Amino acid sequence: MNCREHHIPELELATGQVREALQAILHTILFIRSPGPVAPRDVHCEGFDLTYTRIATNDGSSIRSDGGGRSISRSISIENDLDKKVDDAIEVFLRSLTQIGPELLSGCLTLGFFERRATRQLFGLVSHEERVVWEQWILRVVVNNTPRPVNDDKASVIERQRIQDTAENMLKSAMLKVFEIAGGEIDHVPPVMYEFEISCTKRPDDREHYYSRVTKMPALINLS
Repeated sequence: MNCREHHIPELELATGQVREALQAILHTILFIRSPGPVAPRDVHCEGFDLTYTRIATNDGSSIRSDGGGRSISRSISIENDLDKKVDDAIEVFLRSLTQIGPELLSGCLTLGFFERRATRQLFGLVSHEERVVWEQWILRVVVNNTPRPVNDDKASVIERQRIQDTAENMLKSAMLKVFEIAGGEIDHVPPVMYEFEISCTKRPDDREHYYSRVTKMPALINLS
């Protein structure tokens, strides 16, 4: 199986914008590529004028009762587990950034989907598990640490708004590219349960993997 690579438009963001922007993109892709029906949840960004859809629990509640006075948080724990995998990957990404200029850092984040295939060798006496990656979403991010103007004069206000608008437009462009790709061919998507991984690249020859795995993908689908 050939691996499809999708390159998302580059983002240039301030340090305080990176987490929310990456959460929006990663959760959107995970929702789109979920291997089965899932309940949606709309999330409105705090730092951007943008709303995206992600995987949620069926009933949308945080805590349910089993009828005996005990709380059951199984459904929300699935969502929290996915949050942790994504957030941990973003933290690793931030630590893997490479300086490319004064106040500028750069890194590449890759979200890959794969399936596990069991094969047998040597007359069937030796079993081997192969991990087949069938799709990768690649995003390069430039983090700009240049101090923002903090004064209330007209020039400072205009500059802050310009920086905000630029970052927001870049994020919206990246999201539109995700939707464009998602609306294309899906013949390469396997009709089986699969997993995902998120990896970070410092340099082309220095790849630091953060392995984020959903070991029981059916649980993501059965959110009741």
